[in-house]
Formats: sequence, structure tokens, C-alpha cells
Amino acid sequence: MTLTISNSLPAGAPIERTGADPFASVEALVEGLGSVGYIASRRIATALYMAVHLQKPILVEGSAGVGKTELALSTARLIAKPLIRMQCYEGLDESKALYEWKYGKQLLYTQILKDRMGATLGDAPSMDAAMDRLHGMGDLFFSEPFLEPRPLMQALRQDDGCVLLIDEIDKSDEAFEAFLLEVLSAYQVSVPELGVIVAKTPPLVFLTSNNVRDLGDALKRRCLHLHIPLPEPALEEKIVATRVPGIEAALTEKLVAFVQGLRTIDLRKAPSISETVDWARALVLLHAKDLDAALVRDTLNVILKFEQDIAAVEPQIVELLARK
Repeated sequence: MTLTISNSLPAGAPIERTGADPFASVEALVEGLGSVGYIASRRIATALYMAVHLQKPILVEGSAGVGKTELALSTARLIAKPLIRMQCYEGLDESKALYEWKYGKQLLYTQILKDRMGATLGDAPSMDAAMDRLHGMGDLFFSEPFLEPRPLMQALRQDDGCVLLIDEIDKSDEAFEAFLLEVLSAYQVSVPELGVIVAKTPPLVFLTSNNVRDLGDALKRRCLHLHIPLPEPALEEKIVATRVPGIEAALTEKLVAFVQGLRTIDLRKAPSISETVDWARALVLLHAKDLDAALVRDTLNVILKFEQDIAAVEPQIVELLARK
């Protein structure tokens, strides 16, 4: 599991606050996300606008590399709130997601207090009284000083709110998915030793999924749903221009057209937006001014991740470059 708490996110220069509310309207949100380097369609901005004002988690689905995680990162940067990220995986459980006890510290304190046990219990008038004192000491070991908060509890304890990213929820088990329901519906968690912990300021929650498995109806009911598809050419050109400053417009148009052509071929892993941006950066690094078959062949491994896909595409490079 990855726990990240960040107040300053990469992807662009720090933004200057003008006092304008980025969530005043869908249009303001599109503009605000653009100011931190995320080119959002109106559909994406509308879903995020509703999630904020309805205080609902937002479940973002789509193929890998379309910008699901980046949407959460950019939103945190836009509203200048801490980002708390929990990376899901098979076998993730409550102790790794919510809290665990500092067993080492408990053991150390136990050893320190061991020599004082006799003095503490020696003047107890009865066995029941001695047991009551032991119970009281036991309770101390399961109190706040011995608690190790994990991502979910960290998010609920942020006084001014935060952005909570539960990344790749589809990689976790169904049992963990069920455990999340209390957090997603009431922004609270139950800790047997401490009681119910309720968020002072509900976090803005993003869940991402690559559709590795179907998610349960109970989880989906608690979230707004957003599917981010692969972009149309015009939007992808705009994304590349934003993410790769200095790239020439003609080169952007040609590389996007080539990537769009690749997506029409039956590949094991079609290139996504992230691969398009990586390829654009590679071409700028190589001082490319135009695309030709030799350059594409030399850099094809940037956008295609499997050798069988590269082998399938190489005979079609000239044809793909000729497409408009």
C-alpha cells in the first residue's frame, strides 16, 4: 500500500489565487483545471462539480492512462488541499487502510512498567481490585498515543478537509470493498477501542478503477460514476500542447493522428493519453520537427508496451503516417 500526503503537487508551476471559486460553475471548473494543467471535457467537469456540491464520492473508470489518477491530483492542487492516496491491492485489509496499533511501543512500555507492577498491585485489597487496576492499564495501551493512523483515518482527521484518492479499487478484495461502505456513505469509521470517528470536514473522495473486476452495487450506489474515454483528436492535441510546452503544432497534429490510427488496430495494449504525452516528450528530446518512418520505428517502444504489438505495427507505419 502507498500512503501519500502531499500539500504541493507537481505538474506545472504554482498557481496564484485570485479569490474566484473554481466550483462556482462547470465552466469555472473547466478553466480552473486547465490552470493546473488538466484539460477536462465538460462531462468530466460536470461530474466533479456535482461530486463536490453533493458531497458524494466519485468513481472514475476507464482504461489505464486516460487521466483518472491525474484528475484527483490536479483537483487537490487546484483547491490547495492535502492529497492522501491509498493504493489498493489484493489482500489489503482494515489494519493497512484504517489504523493499527504501535505494537513495538506497547511492548516497550510494557517492559518499562513491568518492574512497577508489584508496587501497583501490592496494596490492592482484593483480587477484584487488582484486576480492575490491570484493566485500567490495559486500556491505556489502546489509546490515542499508541494508535497508528492509516490513509482512511488520516483523511477523516484533516480539520480543513483533503482529497482522498483510493486508487485502483478494483484490485482489492470484495471484503475490503464492503468495509469502505461506511466511509463512503457517512464519512466516518468505527474503531472498537475508541468509538466512532466522524470527519470534521468530509474529504473529496476519488475512487479509480481499471475494470479488472466488476464492483459491487452497494459501492456504486454511494458514488457518482464517471467514465473517461480515450479522447477525440482535437482534445488529445490540446492535452499534448498543455503537457509538452514548446512542441510545434504541426508535429502535435501528426503524432496524435498516428496514435489515433494505432487505436484502430487490434493490439494487446492500445496507447492511451499517457503514452501519447510520453511520445511527444521523447520527440521533443530528439529535436524532431516532423514524423517519418525511421523516427517512428526508433521510438515505437515509447507508445507500445508489448513486442507483439510492435511487430504488428511496424509493417503498417508508412500507411499510418499517410492517414489524415
